[in-house]
Amino acid sequence: MQTHYLSCFDRSMNTRIRRPMITAIFSAMAVSFSILLGCTATADTREITLDSLSPTAEHREATEVIVHLMQRYHYSQVSVDNELSDQIYSRYLESLDPQKSFLLASDVKEFDQYRLKLDDALRKERLTGVFDMFKRFRTRVEERVAYAQQLLTREFDFTIDESYTFDREDAQWPQSQTEADDLWRKRVKNDVLNLRLAEQSNDEIIKTLEDRYERLERRVTQLTANDVFQIFINAYTLSVEPHTSYFSPRSSENFKINMSLSLEGIGAALQTENEYTVVQRVIAGGPAALSEQITAQDRIIGVGDGKDAEIVDVVSWPLSDVVDLIRGPKGSTIRLKILPANAPEGAPPTLVTLIRDKIKLEEQAAKSSIIEVPNAEKTKRFGVIDLPTFYLDSTAKAQGQADYRSTTRDVERLLGELAATEGGIDGVIMDLRGNGGGSLTEATQLTGLFIKSGPVVQIRNANGAVDAEKDSDPTIVYDGPLAVLVDRNSASASEIFAAAIQDYGRGVVLGEPTFGKGTVQTVAPLDRNGKLGQLKITMAQFFRINGDGTQHRGVIPDVLFPTALDSDAQGERGLDNALPWAEVEAAKFDPWSTKKADYSRVQSLHEARYQASDSFKLLIDELEAQRIARAQSSVSLVEEVRAKEIEEREADADTRLALYRAAFGASSRDEEDGEDAVADIILEEAGNVLNDIIEYPPTIKP
Repeated sequence: MQTHYLSCFDRSMNTRIRRPMITAIFSAMAVSFSILLGCTATADTREITLDSLSPTAEHREATEVIVHLMQRYHYSQVSVDNELSDQIYSRYLESLDPQKSFLLASDVKEFDQYRLKLDDALRKERLTGVFDMFKRFRTRVEERVAYAQQLLTREFDFTIDESYTFDREDAQWPQSQTEADDLWRKRVKNDVLNLRLAEQSNDEIIKTLEDRYERLERRVTQLTANDVFQIFINAYTLSVEPHTSYFSPRSSENFKINMSLSLEGIGAALQTENEYTVVQRVIAGGPAALSEQITAQDRIIGVGDGKDAEIVDVVSWPLSDVVDLIRGPKGSTIRLKILPANAPEGAPPTLVTLIRDKIKLEEQAAKSSIIEVPNAEKTKRFGVIDLPTFYLDSTAKAQGQADYRSTTRDVERLLGELAATEGGIDGVIMDLRGNGGGSLTEATQLTGLFIKSGPVVQIRNANGAVDAEKDSDPTIVYDGPLAVLVDRNSASASEIFAAAIQDYGRGVVLGEPTFGKGTVQTVAPLDRNGKLGQLKITMAQFFRINGDGTQHRGVIPDVLFPTALDSDAQGERGLDNALPWAEVEAAKFDPWSTKKADYSRVQSLHEARYQASDSFKLLIDELEAQRIARAQSSVSLVEEVRAKEIEEREADADTRLALYRAAFGASSRDEEDGEDAVADIILEEAGNVLNDIIEYPPTIKP
């Protein structure tokens, strides 16, 4: 069941790699951790001695297997050489000290002896230098934390005109102890100011920050040799490609948990940005989405495991530790301190209380509704199919149960019900916003509801062989006007479906450029008993039937909506070492229309409409506010200036955020009267565009 529901199983990807057969995982999103589950995880709370941090025999064995798998089976087939060693070295340093706030320039200069030797370390399984680098880093962390604790006894002057750069990704390493001290003085001053603006008392501020710095040190001093090994190996795998990663034995258990179908927890996917844990997306049917108080790009800065439990400050925590704290059993209470997506550094957080619960699969299933669009002749009625994921109950299907659930079966039923409503429907909108993917089989069969038959997607493996997934059923369930609505979080199976509809000329694609994930991953255990962990490795790539890749570029809509801001920095395009766009030979297929439609007039009508819409202007203002907040790298340490910035950015913030939630997956609904409290203006505009296409059929490009 796992291979078909939250992942995609492809028969051609099964390969024997010196180990038992492995399973292809069609990962939905990138570099994230889905917080779905009701299990708990415990970490070793003992401080690890420096003497114990050395490579083991298991590490040497795992290194040999990983290098073999990467060189022989990874889709990119990157050689382990000096060029790669240079990348691994930089990424390992970045993994240890991403903000360049612990290590000194002299440390890094000393480490440079390893810059072009890490390829040899991998091939010969000699990792002593890697561990020596970590030991120096740990020593610097202990020194910095001790200094930060001393600074808490000072009185800071918040009228001095100075600033703190909190995003130091492009900064230089501190050249001296004095420069490092000044960096940390500003960091502590900024932390104090943030809590002052959040109206904490002086005693509360000192207690909060003492605990924060103590936990920072403790998390580093509790990292084991296995943890250090995992950090380094992932510096290697991520230098090749962003969806390939190594899981230590403990992390392997967490990975298995997150790929299960228990689906209990808060229902969110998280990632790390700078020092914050950021909500990547909310899962339909989960407590986070149903609360209507959490949305993508919100930052979690505190977690309380229980109704009356102390809220633990989690700023600068590793993602895995935040995950462990958020997990808990179904029915238990969790409180999250949230910094909204558009809030500047130091803005007051909001407190959200959730009850961990099993994600309701009926909320994940396809749903239908009807929207009406005024028209000169008559009001047009468009059926909307809201599809949060591509799902298949493969266990029930394998057992021969006649009523097993699947995306295609449910959508076919809903299309019939929409057609049978009084007045029928004039068109269909497939709403795939936020749909991160799922079953490849269902993406293929769903496409088949709208076309006669033929290929839907092509798959090329590491050896260059290309195969196609095909719809073999000539039956067409719906042949009327069709629109596919996508956004930046539509990925994998969503992109396969949207691309096929576009390539066949079967319908119009609307919205934003999609995520751009066009690769297939496989999870390979490194040994039979789990002592060495496992490797998630990229082994294949998807291509459209016209030969273009979905990787990196995603699917570009026929009609672009104005919310597509910073699309080059979103999704796969924003990931380091992402596989580039590529193409293969086009497959043979019979298009719905043999000529390419020109939607330029429809695009112009759409643009005139949204430019006249106050709601669209507010939504775009919200997106711009979020972009500014994410792009901010420094803040003033003058209290009056910071307070004024926060006040200015709060103007109309609630209205803008409500529009954003309605547009990007956390819909705001008034349960008392059943009416939308905030209109989904993106969906409404999709109806307007489909109406334009019916009223003014697109011209045909020569």
